[in-house]
Amino acid sequence: MDTADDGPGTGGLRRFTWWSLAGVTVAFMAPVLAPPLWDPGLSPWAAAAGGAALALTSLSLFALFGRRLAGGTDGPFPAGWAAAGCAGALATALVLWPLDEVLWSVAPATVAAPVAMFLRPRPAWVSVAAVALALAVPGLLRGSDAFGVLFPPGLALVVAWAVLGLLWTWDVAARLDESRRLAARLAVAGERLRFAAELHDVQGHHLQVIALKAQLAARLAGTDPERAAGEMREVAGLAADALRDTRAVVRGYRGTSLEREVANAARVLESAGIRVRSSVEAVEGGGDGVRGLLGLVVREATTNVLRHSRAGEVEIALRPEGDGVRLRVANDGADPAGGGDGTGLRSLAERVGAAGGTLTWDDTGGRFTVTAVLPWEGNG
Repeated sequence: MDTADDGPGTGGLRRFTWWSLAGVTVAFMAPVLAPPLWDPGLSPWAAAAGGAALALTSLSLFALFGRRLAGGTDGPFPAGWAAAGCAGALATALVLWPLDEVLWSVAPATVAAPVAMFLRPRPAWVSVAAVALALAVPGLLRGSDAFGVLFPPGLALVVAWAVLGLLWTWDVAARLDESRRLAARLAVAGERLRFAAELHDVQGHHLQVIALKAQLAARLAGTDPERAAGEMREVAGLAADALRDTRAVVRGYRGTSLEREVANAARVLESAGIRVRSSVEAVEGGGDGVRGLLGLVVREATTNVLRHSRAGEVEIALRPEGDGVRLRVANDGADPAGGGDGTGLRSLAERVGAAGGTLTWDDTGGRFTVTAVLPWEGNG
């Protein structure tokens, strides 16, 4: 599962999860272990080594969390950062071992879950359990009391519960967002397949008959030129019929009613997990050309939302304005990378301009808005 490309809402959840993981581990471990390193009983060299080891462990945890949230469990295992974290935790434990019966275990117990989080859930918990059992052994060998023996494995399990639980929440959200994006792609692909099937049905018969007539005319050209010419005239008529029917299909595809386009847009967006707020006022009149252009604007704006944005909500508004009508399609997920080259909108703007209207779009504060204004017969 690749979660690097965050969809609507997951960018904020990803940052929240990263900071929560850092709070559970580094923000807990560093303040607890830093003061004992200033203990007068430690030599300056041991204190310096412990501080460096603690810093290396903290840095490794930051890197491990970033890798896990970006690549999931399917990405390559970051062996370098995992080894650095384990080495830093072990060095910290060795420095603190003479000072306290439990403080030495804080770093190893904290690192166990972040290293295991790259495994599948069952192996991850098995690994954490094995580390927890291993952390009980030094206390037993040392002759510690029950607290000294049970605290290290208990801490490892508590940290694992928090870390793996937060990551489980993130994984569920990331999978849901991936499903939303897949639904959006399927919706666009389904519409293309529908048009392709309709075009195939219209053209299939015409082309087959044209091919047969042309083959017959070729065979008759040498023996019966007059009949061959008649066959070719029929071919020309069939070709004209095919062209007319093709144009009718394209007009039907492009000339879908405005109301149907708004309804289709809402259905497709909602199936992709995007909230839709539709505010369409009743407008009388308006020729098929104007309605068709507005329908195309709705379709193009919807396609841009599905393919190039990270929208969580889309607003579609249509209302009279003077002697015309204003259509506005806005979404709250403008792509910060500037996805899409705007070719479709620029081409559509030329057609709207030729009809006496304007088509504009802008990205302000992460909100992308497409606005079309067209003259509207029978309005006002």
